Amino acid sequence: MAGSSSNNEENMVEGINVTPLVDITLVLLIIFMVTAKIIVSQALPLDLPKAASGQEVQMVFSVELRANGDMVIDGKKLPNDDAALPLAKEAQAKTPDLRAVIRAEQTVQHGRVLHALDLLKRAGITKIAFGVTPVPAEDGKAAPAPPPTPVTP
Repeated sequence: MAGSSSNNEENMVEGINVTPLVDITLVLLIIFMVTAKIIVSQALPLDLPKAASGQEVQMVFSVELRANGDMVIDGKKLPNDDAALPLAKEAQAKTPDLRAVIRAEQTVQHGRVLHALDLLKRAGITKIAFGVTPVPAEDGKAAPAPPPTPVTP
């Protein structure tokens, strides 16, 4: 029995040899460094075009309908609603991906809004949105808009 107890003590591992683990880690680190350098050096140099002067591109075509009957397009007051059609066609020709925003005051007749929408569609503008003004609530969050007051003609 005495012989078997001394044999168990010799077979016990007193520590883990980490030398092979360090060797493998360093080899992997070197492989990653070399492949990262190869990936970066394969990028093609680009000679991008340069512009001497650029024009401002109009991305939003703003249409405002006011309660007094005025139509304002991009800050310009129009004599009548039908004068918007040539302006919309011109803007659509300049920017094919043009977006229009219709902002109408609360008391504007529904028919005028539909007429403005029809003018924009006839001009070829297909991306049309309606602009609204959010009503702030007492706690600072946006609240639903109050119901419209009926207008009798």
